[in-house]
Amino acid sequence: MQFVTTRLWQYVKSRTDVQSGSGELWRSLYYLNFYRLTLACLLFFMVWIFGNDLLLGQRNLRLFYQASFLYIVLALLSLPLIKLKRPTFNLQLGFQIGTDIVCIVMLSYASGGASSNLAVLLLVSLAAAGLICRGKITLLFAALASIAVLLEHTYSVLTQDASVGQYMQAGLLSSAYFAVALVAHRLSKYAIASEKLAALRGVDLSYLAEANRLVIQDMPDGVLLVDERGEVRQTNPGAARLLGYEFSTKRIEMLSDCSPLLDALYGVWRQSRNNRDEVLTLPATHSIVRVRFLPVQREGLGGAVVVLEDMQRAQEQAQQVKLAALGRLTANIAHEVRNPLSSISYAAELLQESEQLEGQARLFNIILDNAFRLNSIVLDVLQLNRRDRVQKVAFNLAEHLPYFLENLQHTESFTPTIFETDVPDKCIVNFDRGHFDQVLWNLCRNALRFCQRQTGSVKLKARCFEDGRAELDICNDGASIPIELVQRLFEPFFTTSVGGTGLGLYIARELCEANGAKLEYKPNKEEGTCFRIIFGEKDEF
Repeated sequence: MQFVTTRLWQYVKSRTDVQSGSGELWRSLYYLNFYRLTLACLLFFMVWIFGNDLLLGQRNLRLFYQASFLYIVLALLSLPLIKLKRPTFNLQLGFQIGTDIVCIVMLSYASGGASSNLAVLLLVSLAAAGLICRGKITLLFAALASIAVLLEHTYSVLTQDASVGQYMQAGLLSSAYFAVALVAHRLSKYAIASEKLAALRGVDLSYLAEANRLVIQDMPDGVLLVDERGEVRQTNPGAARLLGYEFSTKRIEMLSDCSPLLDALYGVWRQSRNNRDEVLTLPATHSIVRVRFLPVQREGLGGAVVVLEDMQRAQEQAQQVKLAALGRLTANIAHEVRNPLSSISYAAELLQESEQLEGQARLFNIILDNAFRLNSIVLDVLQLNRRDRVQKVAFNLAEHLPYFLENLQHTESFTPTIFETDVPDKCIVNFDRGHFDQVLWNLCRNALRFCQRQTGSVKLKARCFEDGRAELDICNDGASIPIELVQRLFEPFFTTSVGGTGLGLYIARELCEANGAKLEYKPNKEEGTCFRIIFGEKDEF
């Protein structure tokens, strides 16, 4: 419906422009009238200054003065009418061309008729009319001009003894009028078609440019257009967000000012033209991006489009797929594993209560211990499905950690002095409380298991920053983790403990990522191990 309405409006507008004249047509009519006024003034003052030396007005000088003066007056009268655009465009054009025909024919008669060649000036008027009016009315103007020239020569033959042989000259001139009118009419039609095509292409290009602008501005990835000198010509909000740099619209930024690392990569790319993708961490925002350079060649100027693909967004999309598969997995585990496992444990307990042969007690214990271990693995896997149900709240670590350690002490039965905390009085973080307790429970139990159980063996140290971020380190003085095992710490089902499930650290990292935080292993300069929780910026409430 909108398309039909648009086309109808364009048709009505085009018809209105033809009838009343568009802005371009009125401007062309103004220039034509300016030419007419200049021509009339030039003829008048040439005769006034040089007299009959130019053979102008040789037959009737007074008539020449009167005709040229009338020409000037009518041309001046057309100026305000063009400004007012009243009457209509076609009427004003007809008035001007009619004035040219009458006045130029009168000037030609006053100067000797066909021999003066002044009637040739009508060719300019007819050509201009053909280009301006864009219609077959130009042929009418040519016919009127031809009739006027022939009548003028006939009158000269009858009253001034003009040569009859000059009819040939008048006829050729009339033919030239029609030829010029036809050529101007064809050129006008061609100009109209070209103008419509250009307008249509212009609309298409405008839509395409607007679509490109919206796509580039709204896309989450960063895009920078860089020339061969390293000047940033175009950017989008995604690039400013990933680089942590505010681009100015009043001056041209250098890529080296925005990101020295990207500038170095751009220099290497320009030397090798190797389009291999590079994955790096931007220093300002710590964002992990994949960098691609796409060459640009325009009018001999080299450059590139630098695309910064946000890997965190790709990871989030992959995480959504993983969560969907995880949901199906946990449902199958709960149905296919946990229920039969409960039956096995219950049957083993019943058999343990009945009379037992020698050696059966050990076999029952093996069954129950492995059933308990399998049940622990199932419980850990089922907890993974909780990460998509996040209810983040803001709470103070200085108030929450003592409460957590008190609950941990009641469960694990350790000396309170083993744990040492160093937390600012006001360190606000955003995290799901249940998820945070589960993460901290896994990390603290591991630290308690491997520490030397001395005073201050496990240290919890928090740091808060002005931009809203916070960090919490959980360190212990136990044996350090071998380098060859560090890369596998967060793999599911990887463990070095007998009877462990290998899901504790994996679940802890998954829950941290679900809350917009990160869990990292930090190599300790001294003996022991250290894990760090990096909280995201505080949300607005």
